[in-house]
Amino acid sequence: MADHHPPAPDNTANRVALWRALHVEIDAPPHVLKDTVGLQIAAPDPGWRQRPDMDPRMTRGFRAAIVARARFIEDVVAEQAARGVGQYVILGAGLDTFAQRRPELASRLAIFEVDQPGPQAWKRERLVALGYGVPSWLHLVPVNFETDSWWDLLRSAGFDAGRPAVVVSTGVSLYLTKAANAATLRQLAQLAPGSTVAMTFLLPMELLDPADRPGLEISSRGAAAMGTPFVSFYAPEEILEVANAAGFSHAEHLSSSAMRERYFANRTDGLRPSTGEDVLLATT
Repeated sequence: MADHHPPAPDNTANRVALWRALHVEIDAPPHVLKDTVGLQIAAPDPGWRQRPDMDPRMTRGFRAAIVARARFIEDVVAEQAARGVGQYVILGAGLDTFAQRRPELASRLAIFEVDQPGPQAWKRERLVALGYGVPSWLHLVPVNFETDSWWDLLRSAGFDAGRPAVVVSTGVSLYLTKAANAATLRQLAQLAPGSTVAMTFLLPMELLDPADRPGLEISSRGAAAMGTPFVSFYAPEEILEVANAAGFSHAEHLSSSAMRERYFANRTDGLRPSTGEDVLLATT
């Protein structure tokens, strides 16, 4: 009987992991994020570096934006853990590698990776095969987002709704309707006081730097062709209105320029994140 393996993560999740590795391989130090574990998990074909979507020059800004958002999220987690927050939830975890790269911090937390059942089962197999395993503090929570209640399954996996948490969602809101995003934020606004939510969102085309618009157009066409079209775009003031209406005690917008100042200000190689994806940071 033939072996039946679960489906691998989609192209987007793989691409993000490979861009993080490419940053370490070809960009000058200091590296904003050091992540080659995602490359190990993804195990792409040997010629992956020659793929058009890995072109060092054409993808430079996207690569920088991806490592900037990941570094920002990890800084938030470290800051909140130092305050005593002990739970970390990753919605749409994909090939996130925080647990494998930062075990000294991760092992002090209860981490919940929420993702589609098939790709998550595939990731579990890869973690075991690579020797990382799935430690007791790392909870892989399979959720079919179309039919399941991610909140109910998260709580069934051991999440304590009465204790503060950090909850992040990167690269997800663009694929969901605005109604679905608003419902998610309303649910997250009910987290215990002292919780933090970080969610990335896509800006409308007209708010991007002109140089970055062709890249977004190409990405949008590619996503539509793969059957995962970009659905939701937000101006910063709109996402803040949604967050405030959801019931958060505080919400702020972090732009790509803020990321640039935070992580790229002293670089001499001109590496800068592209515009297009910003961050909503909200607290309960």
